[in-house]
Amino acid sequence: MLRIVLMVLRNLPFVPYWWWQLCHTAKNPEAYSEQKRWKLLQKITTHANKGGRVTIESWQEENIPESESFMFFPNHQGMFDVLALIESCPRFFSVVNKKEVSSVPLLKQVFKIMGAYEIDRDNLRQSMGVIQQVAQDVKNGRNFLIFAEGTRGKQGNKTGAFKGGSFKSAYKAQCPIVPVALMNAFIPFDKNSIRKVTVKVIYLKPIPFEEYKDMKTVEIAALVKQRIDETIAAHSPSADG
Repeated sequence: MLRIVLMVLRNLPFVPYWWWQLCHTAKNPEAYSEQKRWKLLQKITTHANKGGRVTIESWQEENIPESESFMFFPNHQGMFDVLALIESCPRFFSVVNKKEVSSVPLLKQVFKIMGAYEIDRDNLRQSMGVIQQVAQDVKNGRNFLIFAEGTRGKQGNKTGAFKGGSFKSAYKAQCPIVPVALMNAFIPFDKNSIRKVTVKVIYLKPIPFEEYKDMKTVEIAALVKQRIDETIAAHSPSADG
């Protein structure tokens, strides 16, 4: 990917040390506080994004819960999504990622530092175990991110179908659901270009358990998708006239 090459070249004097820090921390993440791990990830991703000519615009951060655990549910545009959220989010969170990306360099180390869980979509028993574990972790105070589309979209800023099963962990944990609208996050890593790009990360108003407790998971999925679609439409260039 041309963008990754540019990120490395423009930060070349620091890359060896940062890579060592990532690998060293990823080997034993529990030895470091969440604050220290988050500070490291934000430092590296912020410099990498700047070097790669990517600007992150963060909107409505006040919607991120401050005193209770929560789950993010963004639309899934590309492999850059998590890096955009790391730079913009002030609170530590972990991720549920598909096993196919667990071996990708950089993402592999980042996910280990975050304490991420990988899910095997072809193994129902393993998937259910992850759902249960995430729900318990959220009850214990951790924050998580799940991509409800399951795989990254191929339609630019248009969202795909949101899967109801993705919301089972949130329902079991009875936690706030925070929809997140991502825009242009497909460009940095999924387009063969190094042109300047602005990625928007828009945190929507949390949906408390009291609001969705009587809904089926497919209905929750539809609600979250609707709110993200409306937000993307409102922030698109055409919406400005």
